[in-house]
Amino acid sequence: MKVKTQRLNAIIRLIENHRVGSQDELLALLEKEGISTTQATLSRDLKALKVAKQPDYDGGYVYVLPENQSPDEADFDYGDFPVSGIISIEFSGNLAVIKTRPGFANGIASVIDSQAPYEILGTIAGDDTILLVTRESVSRTKVLAGLSQFLPGIRDKILG
Repeated sequence: MKVKTQRLNAIIRLIENHRVGSQDELLALLEKEGISTTQATLSRDLKALKVAKQPDYDGGYVYVLPENQSPDEADFDYGDFPVSGIISIEFSGNLAVIKTRPGFANGIASVIDSQAPYEILGTIAGDDTILLVTRESVSRTKVLAGLSQFLPGIRDKILG
């Protein structure tokens, strides 16, 4: 566990002291610190640390730690991630569109994909939108039941 703790501490320090906009940038900074890891491990670490992306003043996005919230996110509860990052879910055929808070779509899609419920074939994520592709033979009720296993409260986000 010592290696993981050192890696997590390095990630926190790098995000606090650098404008990091991607996992590739963060991996490169970690390498410079002598910490070698995979993208998958880094992705899990970012999720564990509840790191989010927020718009930067130059039009890009940067990673931020929960305690570095912008004023309009002051009431946001990171403790309920990923459900608290979801704004709505709407179905159309065997597709669902999940609207999220800005910068949260990739993290939430990663959670869905890592859980790999049978009802869901996969996800495609942007900044604040996830396209969820469901199996054709599976009802919306079963999709929601599958999602509810690891996203409790998802039923409260349904539109239409």
